[in-house]
Amino acid sequence: MRRNTLAALCLTAATVAGVAGCQSGENKASDKTADKTAGKSAATATAEPKDPFAGLTGGEIVDRALAATSGASSLRMTGDVPDDESGGTIRIDMALDKRGDCAGTMSMNGEGKADLVKSGTTLYMKYDEKFLRAQSEGSSKEETDGVVAMLAGKWTKMSATGSDAKDIAGFCDLDSALTDFKDAGSAAGSNVTRGTATTVGGAPAAVVTEKDGKDTYTMYVASEGKPYLLRVDSKSAKDPGTIVFSDYDKPVSARKPSGEILDLDALDG
Repeated sequence: MRRNTLAALCLTAATVAGVAGCQSGENKASDKTADKTAGKSAATATAEPKDPFAGLTGGEIVDRALAATSGASSLRMTGDVPDDESGGTIRIDMALDKRGDCAGTMSMNGEGKADLVKSGTTLYMKYDEKFLRAQSEGSSKEETDGVVAMLAGKWTKMSATGSDAKDIAGFCDLDSALTDFKDAGSAAGSNVTRGTATTVGGAPAAVVTEKDGKDTYTMYVASEGKPYLLRVDSKSAKDPGTIVFSDYDKPVSARKPSGEILDLDALDG
């Protein structure tokens, strides 16, 4: 699995550009009744939420979203992304932070599940039987049965700096996962629109969409509080998928699992 898959998905949407603006007007009245009505209308208009992106291009909205997201100390990513190496789909639900810690689950093509925790310099993983059998394709039945008997349902550990763990461990570093975001620009495009405002997980969001041939990329940006990325949809033949972003700046519960833990590094030695 390549840890840059998620970043590539979001960066594709970062090419979004468009025009966002709003206009308002006032009504005048010549009598007291009209004045009162106008006063009520003005009060209502004042109470309505303001568009924090009024007057900004879509590219400028993207810049704000990427800056806010890159500045977060932690976040959670949930969704489906393509795996470059296998051609399959990875399902992730992962919380990660800038200390390099992470905790969550992952699966490949919906076949089983692996729990993952990286705490400090140690990577802990627990696989279910279905996951292990799916990943043992090409091995003999005896070999697969042996792996399942040894690992299924048990926590394992290995050094996060080892060759077998470095790709996953590298993804657990939020700074590393978001590195490519920081250089994204507000590129302009001719087939881009800002859509109707919506909500993602109950949070109000601005919607910006780019169509590039048969591909469509949509980014949802929080319109209350910091302009964090809330979701990115990619309808692309090359990189289809959806990632939902949540739990910004919340502590990541990346604790060493309790109970017996199988040391895979010791087995290799």
